[in-house]
Amino acid sequence: MSEPQGPHQGQPLLMAGQPLNTAKAALILLHGRGATAQSILELSAHLAHPDYAYLAPQAGGNTWYPYSFLAPMPQNEPGISSGLQAIADAVAAVEAAGILAEKIVLGGFSQGACLASEFVARYARPYGGLLVFSGGLIGPPGTPRTYQGVAGRDAGVSWLQ
Repeated sequence: MSEPQGPHQGQPLLMAGQPLNTAKAALILLHGRGATAQSILELSAHLAHPDYAYLAPQAGGNTWYPYSFLAPMPQNEPGISSGLQAIADAVAAVEAAGILAEKIVLGGFSQGACLASEFVARYARPYGGLLVFSGGLIGPPGTPRTYQGVAGRDAGVSWLQ
């Protein structure tokens, strides 16, 4: 991914659990509209695993994008692209610590769930998992879903539209 400078770049990346340099896996959590990285990171206490690092990027203004996830994509820019870059940066930090993509789980609630789903669909790799609470792929009905790669149509995954 290129590195756009959007509303979510320069925001904090909070961490809990094992330090990245000793963790065996990572869970990247994305908060919902109006919430914070700190609030979604509280899930780490309930999803506790002794070998996991937990990371939570913060959305600028506590929202990843301004409108419904079903709004036309251009209306939610630059929030979507900037949010996807924030996730890519978190994934890169985890991988720089030596944790493979297969050991990275992405998860989120509401807007965070939508953004995590969109990231995994667009940038398909063999991630460790996708955990979404109350979310879906971004875009109105009829949005082209021409995903490629391990998690996309090539793998026989059926995407709901």
